[in-house]
Amino acid sequence: MSIDTYLVVVAHPDDEVLGCGGTIARLASDGCDIYIAIMGEGITSRYASPAEARRELVEQLHARSRDVARHLCAKEVLLFNLPDNRFDTVPLLDIVKIVEDLITRLGPDVIYTHHAGDLNIDHQITNRAVITAARPLAGCPVKEIYSFEVPSSTEWAFQQSGPVFCPNVFVDIAATLEAKVEAMQLYESEARPFPHPRSPDALRAIARRWGVTVGVEAAEAFQLIRSVR
Repeated sequence: MSIDTYLVVVAHPDDEVLGCGGTIARLASDGCDIYIAIMGEGITSRYASPAEARRELVEQLHARSRDVARHLCAKEVLLFNLPDNRFDTVPLLDIVKIVEDLITRLGPDVIYTHHAGDLNIDHQITNRAVITAARPLAGCPVKEIYSFEVPSSTEWAFQQSGPVFCPNVFVDIAATLEAKVEAMQLYESEARPFPHPRSPDALRAIARRWGVTVGVEAAEAFQLIRSVR
């Protein structure tokens, strides 16, 4: 069975790159349609007065998300405006319905999303919303759901926020690792210098660590949540 349509559902701008940027670029090069849904505006929690900072900063960050999607050759990026680091103030049903609408409109075969045990509350809620929206009812197009790690959230939970990330599926990104690193650098407000986990050197090290695990030069790691075949 061929799989052609993928949906990446993330909480914040840059999560799509950190979690599966190399895989997005590889799938796109293979002719697959990749859609990226970014649920939150991604920046206002850093400021004492989010209302004052919101418009200009959010627009700038969303412009970078569009640049990143083009760089990775994704078909489309869909931007929503859930409050940054405040997804727990939004009824879960409202978030589920956003994902349900995406599934209905796009008909993805596979969804990539956050790991349930991440430190960031928005990541946790996004994971739950995806699993709920993509529950395997008759007619649901989603055949597989995978979770990914996000450097500076998954490992910083120190196994205290939920289940441990236990990857069992790996994608060889040796040919697209640099595209991932370059995409992250487009997020000027989100990139950090080494030794931060979002630095170029750290991203390369993480990819090579997973590559060594499965005998390739560089890889991204995923945990299969469910598969229906």
